[in-house]
Amino acid sequence: MSSFIFFDISAWAYIAAMVTYIAFLVVGNKTVGLIASTITIFGFICQSTAVIIRWISSYYFWTASNPASGFIESILRAAPLRNLYESLIFFVWSLILIHLLIEFKYKNRSLGAFVTPLAALALLFIDISGTSKEIQPLIPALQSNWLLFHVMLSFLGYAAFGVSFAAAAAYIVMVTVSRKEKTYIFWSITIGIFLIVLIGMGIDFLSLSAIERGELIQNHFLKTTLRSSSGGIAAVSWIVSIVFIFVIWQFGLRLKNILTGLNLTPAMLDEIVYKSIAAGFPLFTVGGLLMGAVWANSAWGTYWTWDPKETWSLITWFVYALYLHARLVRGWRGKRVAILAVIGFIAVIFTYIGVNLVLSGLHAYGSG
Repeated sequence: MSSFIFFDISAWAYIAAMVTYIAFLVVGNKTVGLIASTITIFGFICQSTAVIIRWISSYYFWTASNPASGFIESILRAAPLRNLYESLIFFVWSLILIHLLIEFKYKNRSLGAFVTPLAALALLFIDISGTSKEIQPLIPALQSNWLLFHVMLSFLGYAAFGVSFAAAAAYIVMVTVSRKEKTYIFWSITIGIFLIVLIGMGIDFLSLSAIERGELIQNHFLKTTLRSSSGGIAAVSWIVSIVFIFVIWQFGLRLKNILTGLNLTPAMLDEIVYKSIAAGFPLFTVGGLLMGAVWANSAWGTYWTWDPKETWSLITWFVYALYLHARLVRGWRGKRVAILAVIGFIAVIFTYIGVNLVLSGLHAYGSG
């Protein structure tokens, strides 16, 4: 059976879970929350099955092209982590795994309304970015036993940072008293821009031909709306975007009352942010930076080249290192470190998506 069937089922399950978690926030009914968790678990099982099937298919694909490879080498190099599609799928899988662990630990389902949208948006990005879903030959730069460990640990770290972002966003909402507070304005603008870009990409996708969709990011990014050659369309797009951000700023504070009524406290969210980053930081440090440097040396003869991917990975590392330093050494708590968690995940998104698809460099193969 094809892995795509299980991937599609899991994608729809996560979208349904997102809607149900949000409904749980609104109505506060425990049964609705239980349904949301059940759907999420079902989606996670389906996605895990899909990953296993994809790995097996990749194994046979690899051994057919490289019959001399040993069993362990073939298993490592067949890991479904070789291109943008597979890495996004693994990111979503890791994100849901960490979310479920936190949900069971704290026995609180409210955070699901902030985490499952990240999973749904990542899966939506796959469709609107024209990303290839087919199993592809492993290019020479990726033919290494470091592939599995480097990418897997990096994305487990990314997923932990994604959970910290969701918890930090919820924390900022809960501790906000006035819409004029800088942290609330920052949160509103950040979420607004994120959604606007995604919606804009969706419009791009619908307006392009099948061939052009494969080059959406590189050649057509937001050219249907904000970057349109038509001055009128671009002006309307900017006006609509500003109004959209204003609406989020105007009504976003209503989430505070909803969250307060669901036994979700700022102290709990602050702890989740910290523990997620404390878990993700060593994974990203070891898997992303150290293993990446060792792999780079074996592949290119140098540990560090200041490639855009390497540079932005280091920037991301510094942001989260600053978070841990500020919290553990300086004793920072509350809004300041929550903002650092949000900025850190913005850096993660650009390190992963922005660098892979917009900038050129040794890691350009990540766009596949």
